[in-house]
Amino acid sequence: MKFEFFITLDAILRHGSFAAAADDLGLTPSAVSLQMKRLEEYLGQPLFDRSARTSRPTPLARELSDNIRVALDAVEAARTRQTVALTGRVMLGTIRSLQPTLVPLVLAEISQRHPELSVRVIQGDSVELLDQLKAGRLDGVALIRPTSGGSSRLYWRDLAEQPFVFVAPPDATSQSIRTLIGRYPWLQFDTSLTSGRVAASHMHKLAPGLRPRFELESIEAVLAMVSAGLGVSILPQVRGRMISAYPVQEISLGKNAPVRQIAFACRGPDFDNRRVMALRDALLISYGVN
Repeated sequence: MKFEFFITLDAILRHGSFAAAADDLGLTPSAVSLQMKRLEEYLGQPLFDRSARTSRPTPLARELSDNIRVALDAVEAARTRQTVALTGRVMLGTIRSLQPTLVPLVLAEISQRHPELSVRVIQGDSVELLDQLKAGRLDGVALIRPTSGGSSRLYWRDLAEQPFVFVAPPDATSQSIRTLIGRYPWLQFDTSLTSGRVAASHMHKLAPGLRPRFELESIEAVLAMVSAGLGVSILPQVRGRMISAYPVQEISLGKNAPVRQIAFACRGPDFDNRRVMALRDALLISYGVN
């Protein structure tokens, strides 16, 4: 029986629901439910009363959680005891748009907290990074979470939501998106990437039949072109050094604006690996996530 099943049971009882436990552990609700079913099969007794709309823990579930609480606390204390410095190398994959904005913050945080830990950063699109993660070539990834939620075999932790925005040259005199589309060429973000396809789809809703003047492979390139007055575009909202280097006007796309979810992922068995945790914690701190 896997030890993490008992950690999941404890999280359900502490947070009061499968969904809240899933959010705390970085799992999907279906993965939490599957773990509990397997634990019940192992015990031969139900841990939850599922006859009502919400599952209620049985006395056995509470008894079991109370009995293993001491062991869980001891393991957690041993795991978090920082008496041995982290050494070796860890592999982090990120999408391209995070390289100039997020990665410097993450590496600075790791350098401060774990000066003997070496980090190699790999760039790729979200699909490539997930494939490399599942194949064991990466230890953790920061990418766009799939709209379906992501594989339940992986540990997930959401980092930030990025709405898409309309960007125009800094000296553009109008705040009307339709006016700006008529005045400037469309600079399209790479449609081989998920974010590029989302941006192009929304632009076609605003201006059916519009054709792009140029298509560029990176958000930085599009911002540089827009900042130089060469066109307008739709991009995921960016902050920090990138927007300082390429000033543009940002115009909200309103309540129907598409959003992309930036998330951290690692293989399920590695979610409590200290090196992987160092990556996750540095990402959470860099995004200001509690």
